[in-house]
Amino acid sequence: MFNRFRSLPATAMAAVLGCALTMTATPAAAREKAKKEEASKGNQLAPSREFTPALKKLTDAAQGKDAAALQAALTEAEASAAKADDHYLTAFYRLQLGILNKDQAIQAQALDAMLDSGLTPPENAATYNFFSGNFAYAAKDYAKAIQRLEAAQAAGSTEAALTPILMDSYLNAGQIDKGWAIAKAEIEARRAAEERPGEELFVRPAQAFQKANRTPDVLEVLTMRVEDYSTPATWRNTLYILLQQAGGDKDLSLDILRLMRATGSMTDRAEYSEYAALATEAGYPGEVVSLIKQGQAKGVIPASDVHFKGVLDSQTPRARDDEAALAADAGKASTKANPKVALGTADALVGNGDYAKAIPLYEAALAAGANPVAQYRLGVAQVQAGQYDAGIATLAKVEGNRARLARLWSVHAKQKASGSAG
Repeated sequence: MFNRFRSLPATAMAAVLGCALTMTATPAAAREKAKKEEASKGNQLAPSREFTPALKKLTDAAQGKDAAALQAALTEAEASAAKADDHYLTAFYRLQLGILNKDQAIQAQALDAMLDSGLTPPENAATYNFFSGNFAYAAKDYAKAIQRLEAAQAAGSTEAALTPILMDSYLNAGQIDKGWAIAKAEIEARRAAEERPGEELFVRPAQAFQKANRTPDVLEVLTMRVEDYSTPATWRNTLYILLQQAGGDKDLSLDILRLMRATGSMTDRAEYSEYAALATEAGYPGEVVSLIKQGQAKGVIPASDVHFKGVLDSQTPRARDDEAALAADAGKASTKANPKVALGTADALVGNGDYAKAIPLYEAALAAGANPVAQYRLGVAQVQAGQYDAGIATLAKVEGNRARLARLWSVHAKQKASGSAG
């Protein structure tokens, strides 16, 4: 489950934000020379003479971590501040007060004053912008969060939380495509570094697309998610949505349920019931019998279940007779010569788990002409037979309403080949 990102605790804030400032007192006669040097040395703060007494009190109070003294010094500093540098220093020490008091509202205000002044040293820009963006995100000011976090990123921030927070800020601001583009780039970067992307990079965009009723985009995100998070739960979430999209296409629904079974993501009695009904209607008794027995072994179907007992009683003798007939038909030249018979025989063989025998029959059906279903099921049979590379190559050619399902089978095939299948 996705949780909103939280600001860093005060102790971590103090360690990062409670840093020293670069300051120099610049005599009037030397200011022109100093201006020329600032380009190479970076921003250096030059407090006014009137502000110097207050600045000493601010520094002493901050170093002593005396919140009361720091508050008093800030009151004096605000009254004596005469130039932009003075105001920047006042804001800096107000930030320290916010850290001491664990008051994020004060911290946010101080960071805004510092960043908006234009005087923030380049070396601090990434850190200050990140935390300012973090505070804005927590306050649900997503436009401001985006502005600050983009600036932090441009300044070279390496904060691990930056990308997820920036992504979520765009999503919450209604800019879903931009949020997903950020997430996708981070996913690809993590994969390139041989690291697993954070799951929030998939979950939050999927939720946003779902809320916007953009189901194809939801499925795209979830398809990428199962590549990195191959668990029965993630497969189930993805395939359940695909099953809903199948509508009244019984043949397609059966193929989706077959992938659910292959990935171990069938966990509900109703799914076994639908699968058994579709396979019975399609004429695959061997598949029905093996499915129900698997469900019973997993404890999803109780042995006392009257409905499934009746299905087993009717389908078991048919499966036995079917197996003998299929063994005879599979080797006949006439079976391969008739594309329709070859496809039907291959489907029945797959239902019985005879994947290797089904492959040449699917190939024969395809040789007679383009057939999206035969193309898809050939790829599945190859994967189930352990011919992973061949299966992936075959599935890559699938078009039409099984294209998404073919891609998911390819993901499963790669995981099986690498031994990472859930």
